[in-house]
Amino acid sequence: MKRREFITLFGGAAAAWPLPARAQQPERMPRIGVLSNLTEDDPEARARDAAFVQGLRQLDWIAGRNVQIEYRYAAADPARFRSFAAELAGFGPNVVLAYTSPAVAALQQSMPSVPIVFASVIDPVGAGIVETLARPGGNATGFTVFEYGIAGKWLELLKEIAPAVTRAAIIRDPAIPAGIGQFAAIQSVAPSLGIEFSAIGVRDPAEIERGVATFSRSANGGLIVTASVLATAHRRLIIEIAARYRLPALYPFRYYVTGDGLMSYGPDQVDQFRRAAAYVDRILKGEKPADLPVQAPTKYELVINLKTAKALGLDVPPTLLARADEVIE
Repeated sequence: MKRREFITLFGGAAAAWPLPARAQQPERMPRIGVLSNLTEDDPEARARDAAFVQGLRQLDWIAGRNVQIEYRYAAADPARFRSFAAELAGFGPNVVLAYTSPAVAALQQSMPSVPIVFASVIDPVGAGIVETLARPGGNATGFTVFEYGIAGKWLELLKEIAPAVTRAAIIRDPAIPAGIGQFAAIQSVAPSLGIEFSAIGVRDPAEIERGVATFSRSANGGLIVTASVLATAHRRLIIEIAARYRLPALYPFRYYVTGDGLMSYGPDQVDQFRRAAAYVDRILKGEKPADLPVQAPTKYELVINLKTAKALGLDVPPTLLARADEVIE
């Protein structure tokens, strides 16, 4: 058979083959959406994103090579949570990583069947995100921040670092179950410590400014900042106001103290996002969120800023310093 005849015969036969045999189409690269409650330039957002990407890399998921990642940053704005959730739905993700309860709620509304892995959620059962911690039952699972009882520990630590405190203002978001639960835990231990307490809302900067200014008119005051999306969004303002009125303050997370807050006690937030990569990996490989239990923190950190303590005229007890996981000088 001549070469030209062979090519003609071969080409005609190839044309008759089914399409998959002629040109196998590559599978679509898996897609991960990320919906954050922070701003893109927030150092904490960068640290969390980096930890998540590092966790994925350790599991052989490399962004741009075998997985696509699309980020959105809502800056604690309810409208942005909703609009960005809709945008991520259009991205067609296989799974979405969500920072905080409002992000999860927006995602569940926009894409009720897409798997969600959450982190930095305080009470996923109370928020209606999962049925139980052991058996989430729906399309979401992830990592809870802490039990409400830790809020009582915050008041104890405030009294330990500032023994003169007899009044405490609790900065909280009363519109969420977590705000109610943390406040109740503080309320339960306040009498035993001889501390009177009151609440300050965190809805907007004006409410925070007005509440702290009024509270500071009397002596021997201190602040407890409970964990919420709004408190995180306004944390720079809260830290600045505490310094302005010379109020010792206890915060729920380390990033307040690295930003010049006095002291924090809470879980390692960044570690949660590194651990979240393992759940994303399992879901991409076929497991369902309903079958993956919600996990609690594995480590709590006590962090003290000595520079801020000195500015407030506080002598930090040696026993407290000895218990600190990190001391910022």
